[in-house]
Amino acid sequence: MESIDKYFIVTRAKARKGFSRGCIGRIEAETQTGDILGIVYGSGGGTAKSGGLLKREETYPLTRHQAQLLLFVSPASRRLEILCNQTLFKAICELAQDDLIVVRYKKGFQPCLVKNLMQIGRKDGSDDLNMLGFELQPVSPQNSDKKLSSKKPAPLPVFSAADIIQVAQSSTKLPLRDNHTIGINRRTVSRINSMPIMGSKNGFLGKKISRNSPEVESLSNSYQLEVGSMVEMASDRNVILYGVIRWIGVPTGEKGDWAGIELDNDVGTCTDGTFHGQRYFTCRGNRAVFVPLEMCMPDGRFHSPSPSSSAGTEESPQTPLAVTPIEEDEGEEEDVPPLTESEVLRVLEGKMKGIQGHFNSCYLDATLFSLFSSSMTIDRLLQSSANAEVSICRQMRRDIVNQLRRHGFVPAENVMNFRKQLGCNTYVTEEKDPEEFIAILFQRVLHMDPLLKMRLNGDSGSSQDAYTYQIILEKNDVGHCPSVQQLLETSFMSCNLKFEEVPSCLMVQMPRFGKNFKMFPCIMPSTELDITDLLHQFPRECFICGQLAQHECTQCFRDRKLLPGRIKQYCSTCNTQVHSHPSRQGHTPRSLALRAELSTSSPVPRTHMQLFAVLCIQTSHYVSFVKYGPGPQSWMFFDSMADRSGDDHTGYNIPEVRACPEVGDFLSQSEEACACVDLSQASDLVRRLLCDSFICLYQSSR
Repeated sequence: MESIDKYFIVTRAKARKGFSRGCIGRIEAETQTGDILGIVYGSGGGTAKSGGLLKREETYPLTRHQAQLLLFVSPASRRLEILCNQTLFKAICELAQDDLIVVRYKKGFQPCLVKNLMQIGRKDGSDDLNMLGFELQPVSPQNSDKKLSSKKPAPLPVFSAADIIQVAQSSTKLPLRDNHTIGINRRTVSRINSMPIMGSKNGFLGKKISRNSPEVESLSNSYQLEVGSMVEMASDRNVILYGVIRWIGVPTGEKGDWAGIELDNDVGTCTDGTFHGQRYFTCRGNRAVFVPLEMCMPDGRFHSPSPSSSAGTEESPQTPLAVTPIEEDEGEEEDVPPLTESEVLRVLEGKMKGIQGHFNSCYLDATLFSLFSSSMTIDRLLQSSANAEVSICRQMRRDIVNQLRRHGFVPAENVMNFRKQLGCNTYVTEEKDPEEFIAILFQRVLHMDPLLKMRLNGDSGSSQDAYTYQIILEKNDVGHCPSVQQLLETSFMSCNLKFEEVPSCLMVQMPRFGKNFKMFPCIMPSTELDITDLLHQFPRECFICGQLAQHECTQCFRDRKLLPGRIKQYCSTCNTQVHSHPSRQGHTPRSLALRAELSTSSPVPRTHMQLFAVLCIQTSHYVSFVKYGPGPQSWMFFDSMADRSGDDHTGYNIPEVRACPEVGDFLSQSEEACACVDLSQASDLVRRLLCDSFICLYQSSR
């Protein structure tokens, strides 16, 4: 058997600087006082990073093999949850080739055969610690002789130890170890982590729940659980279920305190509030479960660890760890980059994902999700901001942005704490509009200058700065289903405005006011904005011949014979010809202010901005659509209050992130084709995007 050696996992929520809870490290030396000098490994394994001193009781010893398996598990807090089930983790560590196991896969369970132990990452030196995952082959559930379900040979998926929920059948073969691995470093391997299962159709809850360690009991007792408390518990198949306590007492025929819990989701073996034929409360069918109270834990999605419990007791490094709620890692306040296109759906998609809404927060939730889930634009601006380290800014990045990008979920408590810091009590209790919050966010939190710098066209003095731009125009200036490109150009011409510089982020507010008034029944979000003709003193091309333009005519903008609704600028020759027409002889074209170094023969570059999010409002509820990658179908939909568990007093909102490739398919069409769409035939999300769009967010492609 492999001996415990120099590797460890940090177990304390408040360990030393450089060591966050759940990180994997290696002992380099020991001090005379019993402290250890350790170094930590990054989430991707490989060479150890710098570390420091920490107390031995703040760690839990691991073998090299255990450390490699846990290193492949993300987020780091989930590693501690695996260690809670020592029996299962020990069986996972002893898996051999052709052992039969069950894994979480997509929205259910999948039996698989273990085929290989795969080493992930390049091994550059003897001190490197590479991640290990299991290469698994699916087994047909209908076939008892383990006949493979796949008829075609294909690359086998690789799962982490966290995905394995049961070792159904083990063999007498030697356990797989990294030095026995077949095909190391021969192909790229990525994590295949699935959503947590909220309910199992075959799971049985009751006396069989094996969660009776003294550590679990002491932790549950440190919280005052009562009727209305939100809790979590594990089934006999190690599936975590969530619910609200509806009853506490001693059921007939049982001993000690039990809890009657209404689950968030249906479970086939549950009831509507009865236990052993006696009713204790009433709820929907297949939602009620009764368990000993000591089996219940505070719902880790919402609660923070009790300071008193962590200060008064110390975990023994030789005993299983108690499950504690996920929290932001101490010492890891550095900026977490946005999720990549390949990571987004794995981390974000599903229920209880995104930012959890609470008490009129949807305007704030949708805005923050749009700005920070996938876009780098605001991150770049923060890097150049001298005030990015102001406490409220650090709080937002640590408790909201980093949580969202690292864990895929931000609890309502984090958002409420942030709302309390915005300087006005109304941000805690009342509904707000996103544009109002955006101004506060950039001005008071991020301490950034206005993103938009505009000026009156032809005026050498006056300048107008803003964080967002409100479309202002007459309804008859455009068609019944205009694009954002048309609206922006028409509004700028109507207000006689130009951008002084290319904005890094342009947030365009649609012409709708209040909850009910919409100027247009639908608006087409242009996936790309061409702002070349809206820039002051930037080169522009002649509308007729394409050469460098030297004159602009606002009166030609609405000329029905010259493609109305398009900005018109001309070179000197075309300007003379166009205005020689009798209907245009009364026009007063204005000379463009151009830089002296511009050549009339040089090609004119175009300046574009890319759509990366759309905030929508339906009645008084805000949601968002976010482009999470360059792929045309890479769109997701976010609703911070998509569903609700429990009643108004004891329940909570369930946020949801959904992939919506149909939105990408629709927007990939030409704007002319999109404008002719029959909304009654469009999908619900496409219809919602077109009819409810409120603010379209664009980022510079430079």
